[in-house]
Amino acid sequence: QVQLVESGGGLVPPGGSLRLSCAASGSIFRFAAMGWYRQAPGKQRELVASISTGGRTTYADSVKGRFIISRDNAKNTVYLQMNSLKPEDTAVYYCTDHSGSWGQGTQVTVSS
Repeated sequence: QVQLVESGGGLVPPGGSLRLSCAASGSIFRFAAMGWYRQAPGKQRELVASISTGGRTTYADSVKGRFIISRDNAKNTVYLQMNSLKPEDTAVYYCTDHSGSWGQGTQVTVSS
């Protein structure tokens, strides 16, 4: 099973930016579609963004135009650049390979 480790979360004021990283173990990373989910307190986990092996991206409507997902196959890493952050973006963010592997999550808090 692939191991995924997220980093880059933290506390940021509204309007700020953060970049999350997800490092994957194993040599099959380049063959896996990757995604970022988030879960806010009391809410279900939701898909934020996804990127295919070929680089095609999809986004939740709530983050379109603000978040960018990308991947670096040479580094086995997927990124989530988050701009113009809002308080409602506060959640634990998880990365997944869409095949059952999940990271431990990283907390993002948007607050003044």
